[in-house]
Amino acid sequence: MTLCYLGLGSNLHSPQRQLRQAIASLHKLPSTTIISVSSLYISKPCGVRWQPNYYNLVLAIHTSLPPTRLLHYCQAIENKQQRLRKKRWAARTLDIDLLLYGKIIINSHELIVPHPQMLLRDFVLVPLLQISPTAKLPNGTTIFSYTKQCKNNLIREA
Repeated sequence: MTLCYLGLGSNLHSPQRQLRQAIASLHKLPSTTIISVSSLYISKPCGVRWQPNYYNLVLAIHTSLPPTRLLHYCQAIENKQQRLRKKRWAARTLDIDLLLYGKIIINSHELIVPHPQMLLRDFVLVPLLQISPTAKLPNGTTIFSYTKQCKNNLIREA
């Protein structure tokens, strides 16, 4: 089993309910166990500013699913919850990002891990550090060392 971290966010159609439904769906993934779920955080939107605030959380899982298969399951959950992919950083019912997959680095046309924006997002780093204070990147660098680079989009814990 590989330790992975997923970042979840929503700002449409009852975001807290969307996140609860996503967690319930993630519980049903084959060969996967949810280990820990962070608190819920509210953050300002990135990119398009005229949209509602986001609700975000991070969860830790153990899985034996290969990374791209895990990605496909996450995208299927997003689609089930009517995620539309028309505009980058637009409002959405659900976003599930594969943040870290063990100590593996992936750089393909379909998937990049570690997630390329995670180290700049306090709405990812704060909940990640809440559930795993000693989390590290595949190169061994602590996640905590990046917290000073955040863009301060976090409003508060929900």
